[in-house]
Amino acid sequence: MRTIMRSIVATLAAFSVLSIAGMASAGGGFATTVTIKAEGTDLSGTVDSPRPLKCAKDRKIVVYKQKGREQRPSRDRKIGMDTASLNGDRYEWSTGNTGIDGKFYARAPKTSQCQADNSRTVRTN
Repeated sequence: MRTIMRSIVATLAAFSVLSIAGMASAGGGFATTVTIKAEGTDLSGTVDSPRPLKCAKDRKIVVYKQKGREQRPSRDRKIGMDTASLNGDRYEWSTGNTGIDGKFYARAPKTSQCQADNSRTVRTN
């Protein structure tokens, strides 16, 4: 009876590990959250994820100037890029002073292990 119970427990444990790994890849990777803030025409923000070493550390962030009412990375103009780096306990990015007024958002493109995310849109002026 103990052998059967150990076998069942081992099978359930293996299934749990495979399920968790499968959810990460089936859903397109681990979640990512990107923020943006504007101080004048300086744009900066943070990147966060439940798996920060995979999805926030050294993550490429692209900043777009939004042309219309909606975010459309394929149509909107890229105005800057940065790589998120650890500052205290958060991964941060910054474009510095863009010298451009308008509506902007940041995008963390999808990677092999991490989902893409867009920040909200902010306005500078």
